[in-house]
Amino acid sequence: MKKHIRACVYALMIVSLGFVAVSCGRNEYKAPPPPKVTVSKPLQEKITDYLEFTGNTAAINTVKLRARVEGYLEKVFFQDGDIVKKDQPLFLIEQDTYEAKLKAAEAQILADKAVLEHAQTEFDRYTGLAKQAAASQTDVDKWRYQRDGAQAAVMADEANRDLAKLNLDYTNVIAPFDGRVDRRLKDPGNLVGAGEDTVLAEINQIRPIYVYFTINERDLLRARQEGNPHDGISPSKWKMPVFLGLANDEGYPYEGFLDFAAITVDPTTGTLLLRGVFENADYKILPGLFARIRLPVRSDVPAILIPETSIGYDQMGPYVYIVDEKNMVQRRGIELGSQQGKMRVAVSGLKGDESVIVDGIMYAVPGRVVAPVEAAAAAGAVPAPAPAGEQKK
Repeated sequence: MKKHIRACVYALMIVSLGFVAVSCGRNEYKAPPPPKVTVSKPLQEKITDYLEFTGNTAAINTVKLRARVEGYLEKVFFQDGDIVKKDQPLFLIEQDTYEAKLKAAEAQILADKAVLEHAQTEFDRYTGLAKQAAASQTDVDKWRYQRDGAQAAVMADEANRDLAKLNLDYTNVIAPFDGRVDRRLKDPGNLVGAGEDTVLAEINQIRPIYVYFTINERDLLRARQEGNPHDGISPSKWKMPVFLGLANDEGYPYEGFLDFAAITVDPTTGTLLLRGVFENADYKILPGLFARIRLPVRSDVPAILIPETSIGYDQMGPYVYIVDEKNMVQRRGIELGSQQGKMRVAVSGLKGDESVIVDGIMYAVPGRVVAPVEAAAAAGAVPAPAPAGEQKK
């Protein structure tokens, strides 16, 4: 009986070992295939090289309208925020007092002219009598004095009349230029100009409009090194093109020209102040807005371009992943240049014949083997590198 049981146990052990052997044969480990990534060759195009800056818009002229004479504010001839024309009436200060002062000054002129005429007549008469020894020289001198005094009085009266006219004109506050007026700061019925500097409103001229920005020392020297034929000439004379985009614009839809460059580099910041002028025909650009500036430097410059999405950044700077001839991923540090649409200029780090990973970067690990798939460059991926800014679509 024991022998029979022992034989059964041996048989079960043999069967179990057979199952284990079969089972191990079926679960043999296989390495996963290399991950697929999309690669493409960098594009080699001729572009317009430019510099990019940030700045702020500013009104070309700003004036605070003040009450130059004392009186009650009678009328306001505009709505807050209106666009106004040069010499357009904006405020009216009471005119009755100043019209009366003008009439008084004109009346005084007439009175003193009558005195002058009488003194001149008497002077002429006594001068003739003195020649005939019928009048003394003292009488002649007296009437000469009277005549000269009357002449001085008439001149003073004419000056007072001119001042009265000016004060009367000051009661009508007009726009000094075409622009946009802010809200009124005084309502009709208020006494203005009474021993105080009364500001009535502010008006800005924003057509055209200025944009101020700064260029650092490195970019300044680079721009000068490119061979600017206008060095030493005021920027307003040669009108170098400059392009502007606001925070919500795609590209740089506004075109203007460089109008001013400071004569000294700020030693504390190492920057030079520049100013551009833009037409702003529709008054859409307001003073104080954040602005992106593009300043062309050279045209028809050979460049290597890569998609913006293929660029990564770390503590060592920008880089791309490339696939070598053994399908192994390599990290390649690059120096970036200007942006051209959805592409970016690689100033250094690439020769132009590398296979750059443009899709599937999450699977790219330096030293890891991948399965590269070529991606044909889409026609028109790079916009025409004309110096004009990219227009908003």
